[in-house]
Amino acid sequence: MKVMKLSETNEFKPGVMNRFMLVEKSEYFKIINFNLDAGVTFPVHSHDLDGDLSIQVIEGSGYFLGEGDTKIPAEKGDILISEIREPHGVKAETNMRILVTIAPPI
Repeated sequence: MKVMKLSETNEFKPGVMNRFMLVEKSEYFKIINFNLDAGVTFPVHSHDLDGDLSIQVIEGSGYFLGEGDTKIPAEKGDILISEIREPHGVKAETNMRILVTIAPPI
């Protein structure tokens, strides 16, 4: 077992997205903490492989982004679940912290 302290990754940089790899050496899943400064967009993208992902908002608010003009309000406690092949992204309206889980890891 391992305990992750998310308080240790609560760091923002003006105008950018900070990335902290929390779990990356598992053959089953990967967990990444992204901290987006207010106004920053994690661009919509997809991956050409099978699997699933979740994006959980742990602080702040903004939007989950998808194909075309898809824009879904996202706030603390919300979780987006999709296939890795499905276009996905995030736009931060306030300082926003998200946890991304990818299974299997890419």
